[in-house]
Amino acid sequence: MAEHTESDDAPSQQILRFQAQARHSGDRLDAVLASFLADAPDQDALSREHVKRLIKDGRVAVDGAVLTKPSARLLGGETLEVHLPRASDREQAEPVPGALDVRYEDEHLLVIDKPAGLTVHPAPSCSEPTLVNRLVARWPEMALLDRDRPGIVHRIDKDTSGLIVVARTNAARLKLSEAFSSRNVDKEYLALVHGVPDPPQGEVDAPIGRHPTVKVRMAVCAKGGRHALSEYRTLYADPEGRWALMAVVIHTGRTHQIRVHMDHIGHPLLGDPVYGPADAAATSLLNALPEALRPTRQMLHAWKIGFDHPITGERIELASRPHLDMRRLPLLLSRSVQRVIVTGVAGSGKTTAARLLSEAGSPGVSDPAPLFSADAAVAELYAPGGDGARYIAGRYGDRFTAPDGGVDKRALFQAMCEEPGLRREVEEAVHPMVGHMIAEFWCRHGRERFGVAEIPLFHEAGWRDDADVIVCVYCPETTRSTRLQETRGWSAHTVAAFDAWQLPQAAKVRGSDLVVDNGGDEEHLHKNIANLAGVLAWLRRNRMHRLRERFRRLMTPDT
Repeated sequence: MAEHTESDDAPSQQILRFQAQARHSGDRLDAVLASFLADAPDQDALSREHVKRLIKDGRVAVDGAVLTKPSARLLGGETLEVHLPRASDREQAEPVPGALDVRYEDEHLLVIDKPAGLTVHPAPSCSEPTLVNRLVARWPEMALLDRDRPGIVHRIDKDTSGLIVVARTNAARLKLSEAFSSRNVDKEYLALVHGVPDPPQGEVDAPIGRHPTVKVRMAVCAKGGRHALSEYRTLYADPEGRWALMAVVIHTGRTHQIRVHMDHIGHPLLGDPVYGPADAAATSLLNALPEALRPTRQMLHAWKIGFDHPITGERIELASRPHLDMRRLPLLLSRSVQRVIVTGVAGSGKTTAARLLSEAGSPGVSDPAPLFSADAAVAELYAPGGDGARYIAGRYGDRFTAPDGGVDKRALFQAMCEEPGLRREVEEAVHPMVGHMIAEFWCRHGRERFGVAEIPLFHEAGWRDDADVIVCVYCPETTRSTRLQETRGWSAHTVAAFDAWQLPQAAKVRGSDLVVDNGGDEEHLHKNIANLAGVLAWLRRNRMHRLRERFRRLMTPDT
């Protein structure tokens, strides 16, 4: 039974008295008191944490003796006396106006879409206004619910965005707090992580506790950690394996749970300053972006939540799209150089076509596109000290070594014409060297809109997967033979030898994505290259549009 009494000598207090029963023997003081307060007439229910603070502040007496230990055990039959400050005199959170994205509101509760960078409630380590300060500025009556955390029934990290449930009454707060603690609330997050998890979906069942040496970190602890269970699935995997978009359901609510669990399985969140990777390979993924576009917080968003209304029992399910910084990052990371290969048979004009395409550049960009030449790469390899020259000298001695230590290309060419086995051996050694140089070229220019690589034997080398667009420069047989004889002085025998080493022109055309006709004069070629540049720009725009739509669908909740 509860007795309500007004204090004569302390008008700023309200005194409540309760009689513990025999059934309360062995129960904790804070638990029994919270139960009494919840059932007291004309009295707002108080959270367990609020009751603990009352006890610690010396506002609770048991049989006339003040107790300050919430975990004190009762014998049964004691008289409990609580001195409550009147609501108007309680220390309250300071109202600070600020934007609030309210996704649900009634007289019992709110659901807010919290922006990243906003701390949920005041704390000694937080000097700036919090979500709580904005809440009490908009709904002043909420300040009476609690001194530090009015309405807060769960938290998300300061730099995590997304949905958070807030109680507007103590009755709703108690029911919601119980729902969260008993895991009757469905919570799903979106996360962008380093690497691609294998398998693409699974569970992380690993206890979490305070890091043994770093105070700001939590960690998976074999001993002393609290049970923590997360379930993840991959929504999108970067084709190059650099990053992935994940959906993560948490079945427990440990501090930094998703951040710790994803780090534990080797896939920390992008932008996470605490749990993110320190190795150069991983950090280069974000460092390659313009500084203004790099994430400044962990890429984590609470995008779905479902729970039973604490008063009506109605099921509430809400969802929120990630905020702009997280929505645009997958597109930024997916932007890569369009790798354009220009190939063709000898005398087709591919060198000139590649140069003109590079000079045409991108619409609105004055600088030429990066240009790679396989012939120039081979010349570099065959120069004195080059890897190709060292291989030739090591394999064939002085037979093809020029006086300067480089490769005698004329002698080597003659031998390759006469000895098919030697030609294949040289090609098998040199082609991987050129392939490595091409890969380095694309890597150096990875943030460009497109690059051009002129590679005569591209089809023959089997590099189809290392290109985005293959362009074959076509020239009628009689025209190209005439050009080779007039410009290079090649005999019919030399032309035939070169042609024998590579696929026929018709096969190169069939194996390419686009074809440029170079059977006319220079003006004709310029016009065709301009048209080609326009087609390539359209392909780039179309690719980004398809990616943008794909990410939009993935990040738009179906609830």
